[in-house]
Amino acid sequence: MSSAPQGRSVLSPVRVGESVARELRERILSGEYVDTLPKQEALVADFEVSAPSIREAFRVLEAEGLVVNPPGRSASVAPLDLEEFHAIYRVRRMLEPDLARRSVPQLEHAELDRLYQAAAEFGGAERSMDDIYDDHRAFHLALLAPAASAWDIRILMMLWRASERYVRIGFGLLDPDPREHDRRREAHQLLVDEFRKRDSQVAARALEDHLAHNEELAHAALSGSVAP
Repeated sequence: MSSAPQGRSVLSPVRVGESVARELRERILSGEYVDTLPKQEALVADFEVSAPSIREAFRVLEAEGLVVNPPGRSASVAPLDLEEFHAIYRVRRMLEPDLARRSVPQLEHAELDRLYQAAAEFGGAERSMDDIYDDHRAFHLALLAPAASAWDIRILMMLWRASERYVRIGFGLLDPDPREHDRRREAHQLLVDEFRKRDSQVAARALEDHLAHNEELAHAALSGSVAP
């Protein structure tokens, strides 16, 4: 049985559904569910929750672009779509460099030193994109957090969740090349070095270039297996 929450009589379908959504999200992002999802009845039995809780989980994941849940039909995993991928990055390139511009004067030297070391760990030959994704997201959030409002962070998390499947699959395809691990480390350490210059425009441009390069790399990796 899954480790998902139980106790349908204690928690509301919304609360339980959000917790189920976390587990289903991980299964989709890890590639366990690629095209299809188990039927609702099977998920009710798997998670030992009510049908309304499963429907709430589908609603949460549909809002994140991970699930397609048309009325009267079974829910399924949303297909990968390169146009959607580029749309997500277009919004990221508008928001994140602006936050970088305002964040860089507020970042402590010790925090930049910590992030430089965190970036070094991205290059471990034994660490896949799946292994480092949470650390990678925390790295980027730490760079932007001093200037980010609660709403900025909500939007960032929504965008990062929407792009996560593309990033994990695209860069996961590159993992077998040992040069990719060095590139990943160097790219993030370079980003910290640019922030260390304490120039808002330099930091914004560095992050915009970083996002554009990652978008290009992921597109090239994905284009062989995703419909244009």
